[in-house]
Amino acid sequence: MEVSKHRDMLFAWMWIAGFTLFRLWYSGRFLLVADETNYWQWGRYLDWGYYDQAPLIGWAIRLCTWLLGETEMAVRLPSVLAIGVASAYLVLIANRWIGSRAALSTAVLTQAILEFNVGGILATPDGLQAAAWAGAAYHVARAYEDDTWSQWMWGGIWFGIGMLSKFTMVVFLPGAFMYGMLSHIHRRRLSGLKPYIGVMTGLVMFFPVILWNARHHWDSARHVAFIGGANQGLSLHIKFIGDFVASQAALLSPLVFILAVWAWIRVIRKDFPEGVWIYSYLLWTSLPMIIGFILLSFHTRVYGNWPGAGYLTVSVLTAAYFGGQYRGAGDKKMERRLWNWGIGIAYAMTAVVLLHAVYPILPVPVDMDRAAAEIDGWDILGKEVGKSAAQMPDPGHTFIFGLDYQMASELAFYTPGQPRTVSVNRWERPNVYDFWWKDKDILGWNAIGVTYDAQSHLSRLTQIFDRVDPPESLPIYRKKSDTVPVKIFYIYRCYGFKGGLRWIPQDSSDIRAVSSK
Repeated sequence: MEVSKHRDMLFAWMWIAGFTLFRLWYSGRFLLVADETNYWQWGRYLDWGYYDQAPLIGWAIRLCTWLLGETEMAVRLPSVLAIGVASAYLVLIANRWIGSRAALSTAVLTQAILEFNVGGILATPDGLQAAAWAGAAYHVARAYEDDTWSQWMWGGIWFGIGMLSKFTMVVFLPGAFMYGMLSHIHRRRLSGLKPYIGVMTGLVMFFPVILWNARHHWDSARHVAFIGGANQGLSLHIKFIGDFVASQAALLSPLVFILAVWAWIRVIRKDFPEGVWIYSYLLWTSLPMIIGFILLSFHTRVYGNWPGAGYLTVSVLTAAYFGGQYRGAGDKKMERRLWNWGIGIAYAMTAVVLLHAVYPILPVPVDMDRAAAEIDGWDILGKEVGKSAAQMPDPGHTFIFGLDYQMASELAFYTPGQPRTVSVNRWERPNVYDFWWKDKDILGWNAIGVTYDAQSHLSRLTQIFDRVDPPESLPIYRKKSDTVPVKIFYIYRCYGFKGGLRWIPQDSSDIRAVSSK
């Protein structure tokens, strides 16, 4: 028996290590997408807070690029390492409270899911939050079991790291608390000071972000409220719920998503070994996040990655129920068959998506290939923009810009010399560039700008420059054999900036309007 347990754990650690190394290698195989270059820009303007998200991803990227250089792999290294940490913590949870077979199944499952792989490659806050959520889940469970200062403090520290990673980490707190309140085994733990000191530790870590927001019109809070539908008024409908469910099924793979929901149902029905409390704990540290976003989807659009942390601890439940550790009542053969098919489909979907991102193999029409649209051509564009900037009458007083933070950030990373680019937010939406540039910094300067539109954007640019030359088009093709471009960039030469960087709200009731003052 001990030999079997040792073998299971050895395979689990090898599986996680192997996929972490794969993601590290893969992370340097394709260009950065716009959000990644935006977070990389944060690292160039270190601060306690940023317009639309918590700051840790910017800090982590700054550290990694300082150590390893300004490369795609260095930018993505925090996410690669973070998902490795998250996977390890989930295996520890499974092994300690359920068994080595569940631990091995957890390792196999987590490395299969597309959402975990995307979060473990792209440089976004999701990977860092995943490490924090899994770490907090493990240490708080240990704290409920042992009631030691060290475990409560580690739980609080990971909670603080999670809050510094992504604001939705706050959902972990009520879930873990409600488990304790409803547990006759562990309720008494909440009568002491230790859990609350742990929480306070995490909140103290997050306090500089709160202070930054207080000094900046609560911009982050206003942005989160806006994307959460606060500007839409109170309304309930079902037009977004289908998209939400479909996105979750795609990111987990449809069968794994069904097995995860089934695992929650089995816990609610108390289908787990008597006296084994970890099943309830894992439910309370996963399901509230998903339910919260399901409810929000009845009001506004919810993006697929938003509830991602909620699938961390349910992966342990899913592995325990269907991966061979605990079966309980039911058709064991059918459950095993579903598990095998679910894992196989998940790995196949992940492999196809990752391969297509680098080598477009799927027969997707050019105008529907989102991966190509977001990844291809930025290096080509950067070289062309660099040439154009060098040919301007006064290159030393020529800035490079886009009409949104995505374009500005990609230009910053891929233009030779990685210049400090500008986002002209006047017609789009407020963003972090509003803190970095003021009109007075570049009044009278010439500029090179890039947009996706040759007509309406030309008329806009003439409002803020003395003169604008007609744009030059730069088509980007997915493959050399393609006759239709995946996108077309338009490069503008602009002269005599007159001012007008900041966003102008079209509606004074817009909840973000304060940030423009």
